[in-house]
Amino acid sequence: MAQHGHGHHGHGGQMTPEQQRQMIEQELRLAKNLGQIKHKIIVMSGKGGVGKSTVAANIAETLQSLGYKTGILDADIHGPNIPKMLGVEMLEEQFNQYQFETFKEITESAMANETFNSEEEQAEFIKSKQEEYRHSMFPVVLPSGLKVMSMAFLIDSIDRPIIWRGPQKTGAIKQLISDAHWGSLDYLIIDNPPGTGDEPLTVLQTIPDADAVIMVTTPNVVSQEDVLKCVKMVELMNIHNIGLIENMAYYVCPHCGEKLHIFGKGNGELFAEEMEIEYLGDLPIEEKVSDAPNQDSVISTLDPDDAVSKRFVEIVKDIQDKFIKD
Repeated sequence: MAQHGHGHHGHGGQMTPEQQRQMIEQELRLAKNLGQIKHKIIVMSGKGGVGKSTVAANIAETLQSLGYKTGILDADIHGPNIPKMLGVEMLEEQFNQYQFETFKEITESAMANETFNSEEEQAEFIKSKQEEYRHSMFPVVLPSGLKVMSMAFLIDSIDRPIIWRGPQKTGAIKQLISDAHWGSLDYLIIDNPPGTGDEPLTVLQTIPDADAVIMVTTPNVVSQEDVLKCVKMVELMNIHNIGLIENMAYYVCPHCGEKLHIFGKGNGELFAEEMEIEYLGDLPIEEKVSDAPNQDSVISTLDPDDAVSKRFVEIVKDIQDKFIKD
């Protein structure tokens, strides 16, 4: 099972033969693990605080509820919030125990299909499995069946800040992507950190065959300006399947039913048109959505009949119609 070390390659771009070998092995693991995933969708935003992780988590749970085998990768090194949103309270010690138990289940299941003539043969078989999964990190499986992998599982305290420079961050993200043993998936949702820095760039470079990149914005002009930079960055990476979701677009008054535009009336559809990307719709501000993590879940799972949950089903179907070619 994977060792959670995050070193970086020598100085001045010089790699030792051992580092070259490790890099080639990682590329092979990356190709093998990603090769079992039919569709990859990256969720991005220009700035923090626009509800990007909420959108990513709800898209993932919606896909899972529609019968698709789905995983979500939390690629945010400094603020990995996806586990908390999905009700997973697991730090390094518990995660290591989870890894051991999952490996044990896989090995015992494989052993049930084998016939051993001696204890030595059995020991050799177990040893071969240990070698096979030496670099693997098994994502946490939720009751819904959704698989989750996050940096949050690799730290020993909830209040531990991760203070890393660029090469350590990019190394960690690449390891999360290459070593997560997803198995066969229909969809992998990647929740990118906000902005155009090292982490989102690493994800885009590591997953160049992403089916779509979904931008999340609010009606705020500053948020939109930052999204514009993100769109340009993604286009520079030669990815042109880009969609826009306008989050927190309005609030429905519980007394009179009037739509109130708290952050101003942004025109997401026009904004998407100007950027020449697909518009995927808007989402309201709703207390039940922001309160959902306090109930260890997301609105799509807690209340599938809620108006926002239904909007997520529409958005997922729109993503499939516009970007997914089976």
